[in-house]
Amino acid sequence: MHQKMYGTARLTARIEPWMEEILSDPTRCRELIDSYGSPVNLHEYSAMGKNVKELNSAAAAHHIDFQIYFARKANKTMAAIDRAVHEECGVDVASLNELRQCLDRGVPAARIIVSAAVKSKALMELAIASGATISLDNDEELHSVLELSSNSAEPLHVALRLAINHPAIPATRFGLPASSWLQVLNDVELRAQLTVAGVHFHLNGYDAHARSLGIHQGLDLISQLQTLGHKPSFVDMGGGIPMSYLESATQWEDFWSTLGTLPEGDESLTWKSDRFGSSGKAPNSGVYPYHQDLTRGAWLDKVLSYVPESGAPSVASALRSAKIQLRCEPGRSLMDGCGLTLAEVAFTKKRSDGVPLVGLHMNRTQCRSTSADFLLDPVLVPAAPAGKKRAADSAFLVGAYCIEDELLLRRRFEFPQGVAAGDLIAFPNTGGYLMHIVESASHQLPLAANIHFDGTQWVPDDIDREKLSF
Repeated sequence: MHQKMYGTARLTARIEPWMEEILSDPTRCRELIDSYGSPVNLHEYSAMGKNVKELNSAAAAHHIDFQIYFARKANKTMAAIDRAVHEECGVDVASLNELRQCLDRGVPAARIIVSAAVKSKALMELAIASGATISLDNDEELHSVLELSSNSAEPLHVALRLAINHPAIPATRFGLPASSWLQVLNDVELRAQLTVAGVHFHLNGYDAHARSLGIHQGLDLISQLQTLGHKPSFVDMGGGIPMSYLESATQWEDFWSTLGTLPEGDESLTWKSDRFGSSGKAPNSGVYPYHQDLTRGAWLDKVLSYVPESGAPSVASALRSAKIQLRCEPGRSLMDGCGLTLAEVAFTKKRSDGVPLVGLHMNRTQCRSTSADFLLDPVLVPAAPAGKKRAADSAFLVGAYCIEDELLLRRRFEFPQGVAAGDLIAFPNTGGYLMHIVESASHQLPLAANIHFDGTQWVPDDIDREKLSF
């Protein structure tokens, strides 16, 4: 695709063929904006099949029992649930509405795990009634679940959320250490009410070694649970399976190297000389690693191949010997290649000191995760009316909120052929977390519409017709 827009320090996104096709058709893009408003979230899920196959193939090479659970919180569309089920994935849910929607969509309860960080009474009641597995974060949740299930005819399915204890792994808010869970389960009366189905853990970041250590600790806890009469069948290592948004490692490294050398106040690369929290020539942990060498299948292979000490079994061997299934809950890496966000240019102007600005009909929460910024170059789709004056050779993208620092992206961009009101700008590969995780309807601006390609045409996703429960 010919680049009509790029970062002053380029970070060129990987583009799926379906994205190439739609972005090379300005008329079709304009029709979508006219029909659904700006911004609009486009989804095409064929890449999910490739991503699932890559992980399954890596696991099969180690001859382990393996199951993927799609992290629903990564993308709220109903069609994403449908595609995950089509690919024989389970679903990881984090709220009452996510659970209800999955059940209504026909996801078997046996293929659902409820991992919400904070669980409402209504969520626990529905999970118990449906037979979904509940990942228990602490002993108070355990007692609440037992109380709520006392009159239920359905068997109670729970996993214990394990806080991994290792010097190389930072402290976590999620779960309890193995010693704490074993102390809780020493209560004979409580133990008689409960059968633990598995062990679940969550780790921040994307380190393969940390997952290997976590799986070993999970297997150790499972062994101790078996001595108490439980029959756990799985260890679930949560999400954090890496992917790479960028083709070029060089671009990623050069961006940080150049940013680190600029004097304070220099806005040639970023708004108000923003360093994204980095004090040197590399990103800090607050920035998603948009380029990673080790992703999905190769990363899982490394996790499973790890040997903790000479003569000890590998992670894969330990899983096979214990006859324990390994589960994971990827979101971003399953949605890789499945979505883009399209928005309309509202105006071009200059800041009071002359810095060029391009305003879009969207706000900064509509292409943002918890990372400091979305570090990919958008794609310009020239769609302005003929004869419209094109301006701004170099500019920042600003959004709709009435806030001085309402930057859609905090990097500076080049428009070698100019840009005009009525043009469209696409943010590529936003399907995993970037569309929905922090989206806001502040100022009473509507949330972005979600559409997907059904094999023939672009159609509205059912999520935008949903009424949420409380």
